[in-house]
Amino acid sequence: MTDGFADMTRRLTEAAERMMRGEVKATLPFDPFAIAQASGEFAMGLAARPQELMQVQMDAARQWGEFWMGALSGQAGEKPRDRRFASPEWQDDAYYRGLRDAYLLASKQLRDVISVGDGTGSGQAMARFLLDQYLNAVSPSNFAGTNPDVVKRTKETNGANLVQGFAHFLEDVTSGKGIVQRRSDPSAFEKGKTIAATPGEVVFENELFQLIQYSPTTDKVAVEPLLYVPPLVNRFYMIDLVPRQSLVKWLVDEGRTVFVVSWVNPTQAHKDKGVEDYVVDGVVAAVDEVRRRTGTAPDLFAFCLGGTLVAIALAWLAAQGRGKDANSATLIGSLVDFADMRDWSAFVHEGHLSALEDHLESQGFIDSLELQRLFAAMRANDLIWSSVVNHYLLDKEAPPSDLLYWFEDGARIPAAFLKSYNRELLLNNKLAEPAGFAVRGTPVDLAKIEAPMLVIALKDDHVSAWDAVYRGARNIGADFVLGGSGHNAGVINPPAANKHGFWTRDDKPEDADDWLAGATRNEGSWWPWWTSWLTDHGSGKQVAARAIADGIEPAPGRYAMMP
Repeated sequence: MTDGFADMTRRLTEAAERMMRGEVKATLPFDPFAIAQASGEFAMGLAARPQELMQVQMDAARQWGEFWMGALSGQAGEKPRDRRFASPEWQDDAYYRGLRDAYLLASKQLRDVISVGDGTGSGQAMARFLLDQYLNAVSPSNFAGTNPDVVKRTKETNGANLVQGFAHFLEDVTSGKGIVQRRSDPSAFEKGKTIAATPGEVVFENELFQLIQYSPTTDKVAVEPLLYVPPLVNRFYMIDLVPRQSLVKWLVDEGRTVFVVSWVNPTQAHKDKGVEDYVVDGVVAAVDEVRRRTGTAPDLFAFCLGGTLVAIALAWLAAQGRGKDANSATLIGSLVDFADMRDWSAFVHEGHLSALEDHLESQGFIDSLELQRLFAAMRANDLIWSSVVNHYLLDKEAPPSDLLYWFEDGARIPAAFLKSYNRELLLNNKLAEPAGFAVRGTPVDLAKIEAPMLVIALKDDHVSAWDAVYRGARNIGADFVLGGSGHNAGVINPPAANKHGFWTRDDKPEDADDWLAGATRNEGSWWPWWTSWLTDHGSGKQVAARAIADGIEPAPGRYAMMP
């Protein structure tokens, strides 16, 4: 016990000294003035709507009256579906239940106030984002004295959990990377052995990507090969996690030839690589290599930003008279129409974009840590505050998670790519216009894509809202299916787990909610449904399994290992 206390004291002292020396540096890839402007617009919007604001206040007074009547009568009410308040004390103990319900009611009322305010779409989204960050931070679950689990743990350890947690906090702050850097154990998995471990070979590479082909496990395979295009922000192996979760392994075992694009982790040397480079020298180059190796046009599938790149690439191929180079395309959680970005529109603002471009100029790319912080802020309760509670208050290590390990294994994005993507696609939504976006001088039109397309949205997606994805599917005439769960977890849905479910419907009415109201809910995973769709849109023929005779190096390859 004495040695443990001495070790904690030493760590606290060293961390404090690093803080005093000013070793922690911060950058600002955003515009503080834009935040102040949005706040001012919001205040002016409230002042211009006194009647609506009065109605919100009257509703709030009535709701608080109902709250106190219920609290004083001891009525428990319905337990909210909120993982922050999962412990039974939040429902069974009147003190904790009162804290929880008062917090949730106040949060709702403040969000109602935001809805009254006026301002631009980006300004309104910025106000919502700032409020959500505040409300997430002040949740009673985040404080030692108002979280029943922390109170219990503190009694059990005589407060050692709080001392040790404070040491963790100082170490994380002085690392220069910010707080909560231990969402998962970095040594819990090893790429190529316990994760991203499906056998295969790198069979092609250029300065932007390596192409991986996976070794067959069946005697016969479908004629049409599969080609996966991931987003740039994370490594490709979200679809090749531990074997029981691996979509790659499942597809290979189902008799599919699977190729995967593994993007390089950009450095200063890639500073000038823009969207068009990733389309032509990335996606199209991969399609060409797969066709050369198999003699067949591939079925492409892609996730998030990867799907946007695939859509652009298919439109470019069509404009080049090569529309048959792809047999089909499946876009998962991908936007092709950026008119409605929900809370993400808070960051699509001229001031923020200009500040980000200045920030990018010096280093030539946006760092993966900055991207992780942004995505974590959008899911603060799951990716920040739950870790604060576990790591700093409970002093408990998070259980190993292959998905969190992948999330934290981020990649950089080149400056030129981010500039063109942010301004032309996000801000000006040029991809939604006929011939509004050009690739190396050739205007592209998504309506000209020749390959059959399927769009898969995820119902609880916080990055690509499912109804916005649905609208894009209607615009390009794609088939549509809705999977359960969120942006990442909804993709990793092996049939053996029998989770989440998915919705299908043949027609596509204009309104997304109307589509869902008339859709059929199916149990389990969408993976088998998807491979049936692929079969229906393919030749239905098989060939002998395609052995790999000319591999460059074993999967997952050097690019996936790059720091």
